[in-house]
Amino acid sequence: MKKIFYLLVFVVIASGCKKLYEPNIDSPVIGYLVVEGFINSSAGVSTITLTRTTKLMDSMVAVYEHHAQVSIESDNNESFPLTEGVNGSYTSDVLHLSPNLKYRVRIITQSAKEYLSDFSPVKYTPPIDIISWQVENGGIQIYVNAHDDQNNTKFYRWTYSETWEFHSRYLKTLYYIIDPISQQAVGIISGSADTTIYKCWKTQNSTNILSGSTEKLSMDKIHLPVRYIEPQSDELTVLYYIRLKQYALSNDAYLFYQKLKKNTEQLGSIFDPMPSELAGNIHCITDPNELVIGYIEPAEEQEKELFIHHSDLPMIWISQMQCGEFEVENKPPLDVSIIPTRIATLGPFNSIASFYASDALCVDCTLRGTNVKPLFWP
Repeated sequence: MKKIFYLLVFVVIASGCKKLYEPNIDSPVIGYLVVEGFINSSAGVSTITLTRTTKLMDSMVAVYEHHAQVSIESDNNESFPLTEGVNGSYTSDVLHLSPNLKYRVRIITQSAKEYLSDFSPVKYTPPIDIISWQVENGGIQIYVNAHDDQNNTKFYRWTYSETWEFHSRYLKTLYYIIDPISQQAVGIISGSADTTIYKCWKTQNSTNILSGSTEKLSMDKIHLPVRYIEPQSDELTVLYYIRLKQYALSNDAYLFYQKLKKNTEQLGSIFDPMPSELAGNIHCITDPNELVIGYIEPAEEQEKELFIHHSDLPMIWISQMQCGEFEVENKPPLDVSIIPTRIATLGPFNSIASFYASDALCVDCTLRGTNVKPLFWP
């Protein structure tokens, strides 16, 4: 989901106009509380993330809500505490929740304000049938297929995590000689290939809101696009992986996410609708007039994964990243902001007279990812 802390709840900038429009909306100094996540009724952990909204003209850095007391409660008087992690996240132990009970979230902030979500029944989530892909507009479109034979689900939401392996355009086989006194590069020596900066991986989570409905269809069967990979992007140059998670939603939760999508993804010009209030099913008990943004309900989590190898593609796929090698004379002082790759010409006694080099982004993959291989990677 896109981070909601900088929603256009507070400020709408009229595109193409010189005058900045700032609606007079009374909001707390610290911003409204934003509650993201869900109660996992499968045998797993539940994670709730707490942030604060900010105005668009303020810092775009997320404002996390720290040191809160967060717990999951049942209508059978059970309570399960969550432990604070990083970036405003609070995570439970592995829980085995009853499908016959209702659950809610209780939050007590460091400032002693108390928030409660409504009790909600557990939603059964049907499994994902298949994740498929096909070529569209030169890129790769990934689809999800799911259905419910009982015609009871009707409202769906998805999130995903994706990882891809990519390689540097050039392999580093030369190294700078650094003068210990001046700390300048005074020459080049040949060495073994530096594979630690050649092969990397990058992982990221979905940020857009993915939801769908079969309410107006005769069958509870859904086929929707969930991820489009642009042509010649890094994702498919070697190996790509996506893990898709699926959740059933109540009708009210679906409407909340549709409204959230409208506010976060479709605003930005004077012709777009004004942001609507994003009140969900969470309420401030301490101050009933305070707006809280979020919708929390229990549901089963279903997931499925897919690998796409570069060789699976029906066309040539080369990263569109602009890279090139250029020849550099081996005379000090040398520019260490570029990375030497290979020998160009040799001088007397096999000395290196000149060498090829490239921009750091084209040689050092750790500038765009990590060289630590994921545990699940083949």
